[in-house]
Amino acid sequence: MPESSPSTRASAPRSWERLAVVGLAVVVALVALLVVLFTPDEATPDSGQADTEHADTAHDEIQALLDTWAVAVRTDDADTLRTLVDEHARPGLLDAELRRAAALSQVPLADWGYELSPEIAPVSADVAARLGRAEAQTRTVYLRYAIDGIDTQSTRKPVTVVVVRRDDGWYLVDDEPGPGRVTWRGPWDFGPLVVESVAQRSGGRSLVIGHPEQQALVDAIAGEMESAVDAVDQVWGADWSRRGLVLVTASHDEFTQQVGDRHNGAAIAAVAVSDVVDPRAGSVTGQRIVFSPAAGDRLTAEGLRTVLRHELTHIAARAHTVDGSPLWMLEGYADYVGYRGADGEFGRTAPTLTDTVTRNGAPAALPGDTEFAGERSLLAYETAWSLAAYIADDYGPVRLTELYRRLARGPVDGAELDAALMEVLGADTGAFVAAWGSWVDSRLGSHAR
Repeated sequence: MPESSPSTRASAPRSWERLAVVGLAVVVALVALLVVLFTPDEATPDSGQADTEHADTAHDEIQALLDTWAVAVRTDDADTLRTLVDEHARPGLLDAELRRAAALSQVPLADWGYELSPEIAPVSADVAARLGRAEAQTRTVYLRYAIDGIDTQSTRKPVTVVVVRRDDGWYLVDDEPGPGRVTWRGPWDFGPLVVESVAQRSGGRSLVIGHPEQQALVDAIAGEMESAVDAVDQVWGADWSRRGLVLVTASHDEFTQQVGDRHNGAAIAAVAVSDVVDPRAGSVTGQRIVFSPAAGDRLTAEGLRTVLRHELTHIAARAHTVDGSPLWMLEGYADYVGYRGADGEFGRTAPTLTDTVTRNGAPAALPGDTEFAGERSLLAYETAWSLAAYIADDYGPVRLTELYRRLARGPVDGAELDAALMEVLGADTGAFVAAWGSWVDSRLGSHAR
């Protein structure tokens, strides 16, 4: 989460006052002498210093409001929340705060707080009109939270807050984003929650969070979590948290709040997301698996198992994965873990690839990153799965994982790909692609000829 830079401005110029001093009349010369001197007014305080002191005081007072707000939300303290919302606040704000606190009470938290950034902006014209002459500010706040037993570090999300100063302190007016500003919403902002805790033999626990109307899907995911962790362990190894937090969303708005607007949830069952990733330190914050609203209707029991294992593989490998690494490796590896052990024939697992090979012959090139979006995405994902399945079949899952770790360090050019393949598999790109094509052809038999 990028930090906001404090805004700066030059201090106001020192105030000067013109003093007129009239000289004494010299009777003998009968001449009046007017002497005009300019001297600084030491009694007038520096306005720049006064502004700074006012800003510092306001910052501290607003942070104190945020601290009280955080405790009240975390503890579901309705009485305190009612004292924090201004009488001229956005209609519905208090009700939304009360609903959030009630929903959040079901979630085990290790941390919950609001951090005030230095950034200050004016309020909108309609809000200013509603508040009258009272001092009001639009502030960027970062919600800092951690789920107990899941997050080893807190994650931070931006929230836009409007506050107003009254005679007895600052009050909340709004937390809607407004033009050009953002407010992140968590699952607790979209209605009552159900939380399933999954104790695991490996230690620790996973959590599945959804809404009451999705209880069946929440239960189904919870029932698959332990076996999914075991499936990832068998290929990736045990050097990861070995737990997960799954969010089951109930609407398009909730889904996009969790995963961003690049995925609309209509054609995607689930997405693995994270906030800050530091591959050098091997640390990640905010890892979540987010199921779309359509997942419950679209997924069979087998499909749910595959999707959960796929996304959990991304969770396990994320701390060692640099953005920009070849997608055929990242997605193919996750799909291999997802489908591993399933009773599916090649043509059933990869129907689009099967049809393409039947018509055009065995694949002769690796899929590019751009092919994993749009009309060619199904073929790209199935092709990536076949690459990982081929490596595991011919070289073993250990070599497959070794190649993943080698190629997940960031973007690679042709020479770097050659070097990685030679280092791990003993074949350059040309030989590797040819062998993979023959493997695919052999799996399809006469249908591919």
